[in-house]
Amino acid sequence: QLAESGGGSVEAGGSLTLSCSAGEFIEKSICLGWFRQVPGKSREGVAAIYRGGFRKYYTDSVKGRGTISQDNAKRMVYLQMNNLSPEDTATYYCGAAPDVPYGGNCELSLSHGMPYYGQGTVVTISS
Repeated sequence: QLAESGGGSVEAGGSLTLSCSAGEFIEKSICLGWFRQVPGKSREGVAAIYRGGFRKYYTDSVKGRGTISQDNAKRMVYLQMNNLSPEDTATYYCGAAPDVPYGGNCELSLSHGMPYYGQGTVVTISS
């Protein structure tokens, strides 16, 4: 039910907006996020959003360059990233954590992961 789009090839310094069609997870999860993975490495949390934007969390390498947002009417979650570098090259996954309750720790999901992910979208940054 999670479907990512928007990946592609971008030159370093450019920007990209990834989209996630979240379906029913928009209603079921107050904690949603974006993760990324490169071959040979574990999946890394990039950004998480709690209660539709009440709080947002970012991994250190993305702070100041990334913005996570959510549109409940469209059932979409977005990740906009600026000033991209080759180190941002990865497969990006949208995640949902319906197990995080109201008042729960959505930020922890960045390091612990989420139970549900989409198929991913590939982002390649060329120098």
